[in-house]
Amino acid sequence: MRRVLKGLVFGLVGLALAACAQVWRHSGTASLAGAPADALRLASYNVHYIVLSQADGPWSRGDWERRKRPLDAAFKALDADLVAFQEMESFQNGSDGSVNLARDWLLAENPGYAATHHGDWRQVPQTQPIFYRADRLAPLDEGWFFFSDTPDVIYSRTFNGSWPAFASWARFRDLQSGEELRVVNVHFEFKSGSNRRLSAALVGERLAAPLAAGERVMLVGDLNARLGATTVEILEAAGWDFLPVAGATYHFNRGLNLFGAIDHIALAGPVAALGPPVVLRQQFEGEWPTDHYPLVADLALSGPP
Repeated sequence: MRRVLKGLVFGLVGLALAACAQVWRHSGTASLAGAPADALRLASYNVHYIVLSQADGPWSRGDWERRKRPLDAAFKALDADLVAFQEMESFQNGSDGSVNLARDWLLAENPGYAATHHGDWRQVPQTQPIFYRADRLAPLDEGWFFFSDTPDVIYSRTFNGSWPAFASWARFRDLQSGEELRVVNVHFEFKSGSNRRLSAALVGERLAAPLAAGERVMLVGDLNARLGATTVEILEAAGWDFLPVAGATYHFNRGLNLFGAIDHIALAGPVAALGPPVVLRQQFEGEWPTDHYPLVADLALSGPP
């Protein structure tokens, strides 16, 4: 019995040490310097949905009151020209997007920005807007497609019948350089690997023509997949180069960094990163605004320097 207990103790200690090693390996605090004068700063941020029917508890309407100012502080810290948001949803009844507290709050607190995918929720999905600095970028076009056998049917369920998931995209003209760019904002399902792989394949299929035409296309979002995963490999084969995000981007709403990045930025066409991407692993105003860290990269629209 003593031998068994000793083995259990050593096993538990080993597991604890392994977990600590994982947390250390995927952590680290990076500072975000000011963007170079000619750079375009692009960010991705999963801000978690709000459950309007719940008065208190995690992700409730009451909890939103706690985290809305820290979220604004995080947004301002990014100082980005473009921010692709995921889970920017005030959930109330199915796909009803008539209320969007996080979007409206951030736009009110940051009047220099505008947002795509902002209109009648029955015609335009509201939960993945792309915020852009209005004095830097002019919107040219926008659209969406769902990760589904019927991708052009709004709110259609994913390939295996799970919750709807989709890509929002927008084209812009950079008012500083005159160059055009396309941002594709995705959120792949976290439970089903087959859904993720089929979603990645659909993204490659839908963006094949712009990529073949040599367009500048930035793919950003929460892929729920790490570098080296089949999901990522499908998108790499379609033509995107993924930036090497070091460490965790998801932290369980506790600053717990157990595994590598699942939020990514990938580039195609005449665009290049001016340095490694930065993950802001910190609290804002003493709080975690959401369960993901924001990811940001400075880009040169002219391509490789």
